[in-house]
Amino acid sequence: MNLPLVLALLVAAYLLGSIPTALWVGRRFFGLDIREHGSGNAGATNTFRVLGKKPGSVVMAIDVLKGWAATMMASVMLSQGAIRPDQLLYFQLACGVLAVVGHIYPIFAQFRGGKGVATVLGMMLAIAPATVGGCILVFLLMLVLFRYVSLASMSAGVAFALLQLLPPFRPQNPLLLYFGFILAALLIYTHRANIGRLRAGNESRVPLFGRK
Repeated sequence: MNLPLVLALLVAAYLLGSIPTALWVGRRFFGLDIREHGSGNAGATNTFRVLGKKPGSVVMAIDVLKGWAATMMASVMLSQGAIRPDQLLYFQLACGVLAVVGHIYPIFAQFRGGKGVATVLGMMLAIAPATVGGCILVFLLMLVLFRYVSLASMSAGVAFALLQLLPPFRPQNPLLLYFGFILAALLIYTHRANIGRLRAGNESRVPLFGRK
């Protein structure tokens, strides 16, 4: 193992995840700190809620790309002979998780970030694209039906775990199956405040067909 290269790319994965997309878009184009509005999170969901669908879509796309690019750093490790082929999944998960941690606790934004849903999506897109395709359909369906990004995100996370139980989506390495259920549980946990607002009936809907 080429330890210096592995460590450098692991740090790079965290730094890539730390890019505070929502914060920078809010400040650059709207002159506001997204963390002082809406739910207070610097993520795509709050950007949709506060700034509208166009800025929200841009933030989501970039945050997905962060997770995907960080996870692909494991492939760079493999191509450079820094890790063995049988270690690829482990380092894909490590790089992806570090990017998600960076998104939630960004060093470039006083460690106040978002919930990491879009970055998780990009991470899993790099590892299990077919399964993620099904999850995206679940996300879009729930979003169109109810217009709650939080509900759609949690539903997609649960769908990822459950889809992997089906033969067409079952991963070769059981680690990914276990990780899927852990991921679903973490998504529900990080959205516990949203769950409270959903139950109380005061969760904000996103303006899918509005002017924003």
